[in-house]
Amino acid sequence: MTKIQQQYNKRDYELIERESCFKGFFSLDRFHFKFKRFDGAWSRLISREIFVRGDATCVLPYDPVEGRVVLVEQFRIGAVLEDQSPWLIELVAGINEKGERPEDVARREAKEEANLDLGRMDKICEFLVSAGGTTEKVYLYCAQVDSTKAGGVFGLLEEDEDIKVHSLKVEDALAMLESGEINNAAAIIALQWLALNRDKVDRAWSP
Repeated sequence: MTKIQQQYNKRDYELIERESCFKGFFSLDRFHFKFKRFDGAWSRLISREIFVRGDATCVLPYDPVEGRVVLVEQFRIGAVLEDQSPWLIELVAGINEKGERPEDVARREAKEEANLDLGRMDKICEFLVSAGGTTEKVYLYCAQVDSTKAGGVFGLLEEDEDIKVHSLKVEDALAMLESGEINNAAAIIALQWLALNRDKVDRAWSP
């Protein structure tokens, strides 16, 4: 396998200053920095506003016995400017609290958002959501679940959550992915991973 040998690492930039622009539900900071260009010279001093938020964990609940996945539907303010419904079909997800393991976040959120208990859990990947504009990183998992118990509306009222739970055949979820009805990054990555690895997962998770 051919790998890319990267020219630079964490020693090859300078963070000159970081200032707080806004603190609310999330934060906005301004970073002033320089980095080494590929010709070896240093860049000029650059300033960028960055959306600062903690890491998050997303999990795709999968039932290998029934051949179904469990997805959730909720209102997302970030989608209101798009030509689509702002109620998105997503994975179970939550923000990681300080010192909290991503696996524990997945189990907590599955209970809060879908009233489901997760069994075996396989890590899919970690990914930076949009490193040009935010610090957020997502830990992504697929977890074994009994989909016959899935359904209803859940979420924490104190967090203004109103989350509807859907149980779908894997083939139907993949069709929604292909049609664009599912169009958020974590769900896309997780469902594509399941499509590629379903046989292996079924063998590993079989009773």
